[in-house]
Amino acid sequence: MIDLRLLRDDPDRVRASQRARGEDVGVVDALLSADERRRASGVRFDELRSEQKTLGKLVSKASGDEKSELLARTRELSAAVKAADVVQHEADEEARRLLLQLGNIVHPDVPVGGEEDFVVLETVGTPRDFAAEGFEPKDHLELGEALGAIDMERGAKVSGSRFYYLTGVGALLELALVNAAIAQATEAGFIPMMTPALVRPRAMEGTGFLGQAAENVYHLEKDDFYLVGTSEVPLAAYHMDEIIDADKLPLRYAGFSPCFRREAGTYGKDTRGIFRVHQFDKVEMFSYVDPADAESEHARLLEWEKQWLSGLGLPFQVIDVATGDLGASASRKFDCEAWIPTQGKYRELTSASNCDGFQARRLSVRMRAAQDGKQHVKPLATLNGTLCAVTRTIVALLENHQQADGSVWVPEVLRPYLGGRETLEPIAK
Repeated sequence: MIDLRLLRDDPDRVRASQRARGEDVGVVDALLSADERRRASGVRFDELRSEQKTLGKLVSKASGDEKSELLARTRELSAAVKAADVVQHEADEEARRLLLQLGNIVHPDVPVGGEEDFVVLETVGTPRDFAAEGFEPKDHLELGEALGAIDMERGAKVSGSRFYYLTGVGALLELALVNAAIAQATEAGFIPMMTPALVRPRAMEGTGFLGQAAENVYHLEKDDFYLVGTSEVPLAAYHMDEIIDADKLPLRYAGFSPCFRREAGTYGKDTRGIFRVHQFDKVEMFSYVDPADAESEHARLLEWEKQWLSGLGLPFQVIDVATGDLGASASRKFDCEAWIPTQGKYRELTSASNCDGFQARRLSVRMRAAQDGKQHVKPLATLNGTLCAVTRTIVALLENHQQADGSVWVPEVLRPYLGGRETLEPIAK
């Protein structure tokens, strides 16, 4: 959530951020009003409690008619205190409800607009000219089936549409990608983590996934658990309700987990193959840092993602995501989009998001630092970056590294995890 002091001191900035996101600006004024009621009700409650305590001392010293009058007033005050407590609680709840509806304050450099209004920051590598090589590229599903790597038919039979099996070299390729990604992250100083796939509501709400993103979340109502769509959620909640000493920052974790997404609102989109599916595995980078270091950490996350994609030999572009496509938690987000030959366009493979103090405030993750000779506690900043979303990475690898004979070239970074294979070969029919 945003800092309420910012809302009080500069409501126009918050309104501008909401407007840029395409969200309801009226929430800002409603929250300002609710915050004023909350503070006023708190003052009233404190005044009544103070009077109640003072009166209690007088009663113990009084006698006769004076004591009777004081006792009558005590009963009146007791009722007033209870009523004021109810009003204060209701005002607190209303203010919190409205505060949770506000997205993070967008960074001033973020391009304004919707999904298609991103700005390309960099292009790395050149897409292959298959025509010049003398053959028509096959899509990832045709290649995957020929390699004995992907089985969509049985995935649909067992679980329905947008489910799949990775078989043979497909399963080995996933394991190779995960191991190579974890190896790169570990070398960069990240602590490897195997994270829960089921989390409590507070963890999901605290990371901002129960607002506009709620329609894509799987909820197990009987147990009140949520299936995570990314290990960002359990990694963000890992230090929930904790205070971290500044000298321990940055804390960097690389989480591996299955991810589950309903893909609501994507009917008819990417229905062929494994590009957009309900379940996939992912390696996610997550950082806790001093807010002063958040922008430089954001740049570092992006560099690690670029290193990963370059090591896989994939042509890609880096985009600055527009305000309307940021998601509630991010103040700024960079995506790396890999070239998909059979689609003739770049598609998202990784994202790096700076959430500054937004998630930390919701989850009560704070840092302790010395300032002016005293120890101060304040929210820290959280950032996340996808290193390897496995299924989409497999799509990009198969299509970009296919050969005319149907085999697929294996990047050197993956070969140690694939028994030294230099190519994946089609299976005999």
